[in-house]
Amino acid sequence: MFTKKQQGVETIVGQETFFKGELNSKGTVRIDGGFEGIINADWVIIGEGGNVKGDISARGVVIGGKVEGNINATETIEIKHKAQVSGEVCTTKLSISEGAIFDGRSCMQKQSKNEA
Repeated sequence: MFTKKQQGVETIVGQETFFKGELNSKGTVRIDGGFEGIINADWVIIGEGGNVKGDISARGVVIGGKVEGNINATETIEIKHKAQVSGEVCTTKLSISEGAIFDGRSCMQKQSKNEA
């Protein structure tokens, strides 16, 4: 889930927190509460209790909770076994665990020469 360049989570929306708006981060964002709006970050992690309504753009996204919206990841999207995703996902690598719910479309992008 993490590469050596990542030092940890810089931004956390906790379980009892609801955030509405646009969140931009050059680091890793973790959502364990509610979020409505747009997320732009290096990495995004949606915890099992996380609920996102809106679009996500990142290098990588790991989903354990619920997302209603479009997800665009330049490297990878991982949908864990308890996750629910509704919307379009675009990425170079997509992983959907058994038990996950995915209702939408997937768009597979070509890897750039730097990533290969």
